[in-house]
Amino acid sequence: MAVVQVFVLALALLSLVCLPALVAGVLFADELVTWLAAEAVNRRTGRRQRRELDRLDRTFRAGAGPNHLDPSELDRPGGPAIEQVAADLRRLGGERLGRPPRSRSAHGELLRAYDEQLRVASRYLGVAEHLADLDGLDREIERVRVEGELQAAGLVLSTADRPSRP
Repeated sequence: MAVVQVFVLALALLSLVCLPALVAGVLFADELVTWLAAEAVNRRTGRRQRRELDRLDRTFRAGAGPNHLDPSELDRPGGPAIEQVAADLRRLGGERLGRPPRSRSAHGELLRAYDEQLRVASRYLGVAEHLADLDGLDREIERVRVEGELQAAGLVLSTADRPSRP
């Protein structure tokens, strides 16, 4: 009989100690479920972003190294001089960042022309570019990267980058 009383007393004390935790668990179960669901979404998004970055890394590694510049390409008559390419890039860049184009197709043509001039300048200066391989936001990021590389190589892409003359 004493063993049963000790068991009942132990069970009563255990339930008294665990009761607040049980009540808190019941009250905050919806928040716990919401937090767990958000964590699952964050992990899935993180994995998706890592896969996308890995894909981009593989794309860039496949074409790693500077674009091969054929010196005869520079001496070809009728080919634009680097100064002309830089002037075209400044003009197209100003139009691209200036007032909005008349139509979506006009904007697409402007971006294609700008990308082509970036490719030509990249070939002249030996800068690796992957504009043809990408689209959407990835192409825009590559465009910014190529602009930075060209500027680092000494090409002035905007009038704001020019040093002021006394």
